Amino acid sequence: MSCIREVRTHAVSVPLARPLWTAHEPLDSASAILVEVKTDDGLAGCGQIHGAPMKAICEWVDRFGRIIEGMEATATVDIWEKLFALTSPRPGGYAGRDGLPPPLPRGQRAQVMAAIAGIDIALWDIKGKRAGMPVYQLLGGSAQPIFSYATGGYYHEGASVEDYARELAGFVGRGYRAVKLKTGAEGVADEAQRVHAVRQAIGENISLMLDMNAPYDLDTCVAFARAVEPSNIFWLEEPLHWYLQPSDFLRLAQSTAIPLAHGERELTRFTVRDFIASGAIRYVQFDSTRAAGFTEALRVAHFAEQHGVRIAPHLAPEIHAHLVAAFPGAAFGVETHGGPERDPLWFGLFTERAQVRDGYVHLSDKPGFGVEIDWEFVKRHRA
Repeated sequence: MSCIREVRTHAVSVPLARPLWTAHEPLDSASAILVEVKTDDGLAGCGQIHGAPMKAICEWVDRFGRIIEGMEATATVDIWEKLFALTSPRPGGYAGRDGLPPPLPRGQRAQVMAAIAGIDIALWDIKGKRAGMPVYQLLGGSAQPIFSYATGGYYHEGASVEDYARELAGFVGRGYRAVKLKTGAEGVADEAQRVHAVRQAIGENISLMLDMNAPYDLDTCVAFARAVEPSNIFWLEEPLHWYLQPSDFLRLAQSTAIPLAHGERELTRFTVRDFIASGAIRYVQFDSTRAAGFTEALRVAHFAEQHGVRIAPHLAPEIHAHLVAAFPGAAFGVETHGGPERDPLWFGLFTERAQVRDGYVHLSDKPGFGVEIDWEFVKRHRA
């Protein structure tokens, strides 16, 4: 047995060379929380969290680490269920009468689910190391190149339509056969012009996705979809306002031939289930580093496979490529950023990780997630 001895967090943040925007929010840094779990027999696993505020998430990880201390580190389901159960009322749970924290605050569910995510990913890293296998092999997958697309076109001050077109064409020049453009911050006509310019720059044989960050109500989004359809769009990602539900996505899907993608902002498999089961989406993008972890991502992937929805996890290719490798018949691929100007963590945080070449992610045969952290980099950029 490998029992959990210690859980630690390391918050890291690197300023971006220039401020960027999505349709929803400004970005001035690339940040992550590393979760380090150590066992009593010398194994160590590392998980990642992408969420905010980082201080609150780290505090939850520390609390959960004390709760799971001494548990078997490879018992990922038992540990996940124990922590997730704290988010709801339970018999004898009020005032902590059963020795565990009382039901966790509803207003902090996003931070709680992020904390569970980081711990769970670290435990899967340990599970692979205990078995002497990479995680994809532990799941029955094989070592094969994983298709990837590059995301760019973040808004920045003074940029022209031509600047965005050149940026995405640059990804194609690096070997990518699919690229994704940030959209939704301007009106429908302006965005359609921007999308058209990118299509002209990358050519007709490259898949073009649009990452929208929930900018539109249903009627406006239908108008947007019809305006960009001539540019041969592969998917519309997070197209509708945050409060709109699967039934609204289904109405949008019935109004356009462009497939819909969704899932990165969902906290559990239960809400993702409803988007999949409704028939509204064709690609599911659940992000295990934002919420709930690899255990939950695996459950989402199984459900998506059963419903003919393609698996396309949001970012963290060094982790999510293992999931994609385990579902070769049901997965689309993983997301990457094309260069260090947008994702300095991917290019600086690791001494060893998966490699991206010619638009494919190449996993190693090292056990766990095959990741080694550059701890000097962490010291320099500790948040």
